[in-house]
Amino acid sequence: MSAKRTRVPVSSAHARGFTRRELIQLGAGTLALLAWPRPARAALAADVTALLAKSTFVYVSPLKSDGNESRCHSEVWYGWLGGAVVLITATSGWKARALAKGLARARIWVGDYGRVGRVLGARDAYRAAPSFEARGAVSKDAALLEQLMTTYRSKYPAEIGSWEGRMRAGFASGERTLIRYTPA
Repeated sequence: MSAKRTRVPVSSAHARGFTRRELIQLGAGTLALLAWPRPARAALAADVTALLAKSTFVYVSPLKSDGNESRCHSEVWYGWLGGAVVLITATSGWKARALAKGLARARIWVGDYGRVGRVLGARDAYRAAPSFEARGAVSKDAALLEQLMTTYRSKYPAEIGSWEGRMRAGFASGERTLIRYTPA
């Protein structure tokens, strides 16, 4: 007796959380397996979620293809919007370039542990912070940018005045990239 093959539409598989690149890598013959339920993503611990709602900074490090952290570790402004860490960064910066290269995984630490600098050696106090792995994606959504700017005006009232115009203009011109990091 031969097993009956079931076809799953690509749009259905895409809706189940697979990226277009993952679907292409899987190949058409494997799409039938996508009908099986995928395990639910682990939810972030309540203390991490609470910290994301109130912290001033996150520290983001894109992960290389071998799973190791990149050398790019920096504190960044962010918004915790719709269950994702959202930020805007220079398109020429490593976080945006990593996504452009297909390196979507990142490690995120939450809290304010000061600047990451190399003046007197590496400062890595942020490593004591709660962390999680996330999957990054570029967003062109102007409404998401508006939500982020609203959050920034609330979280960073003293600094946002000198940055908001540059962020908006950079988003419009492509010099800045809006990124959503969803916990994996």
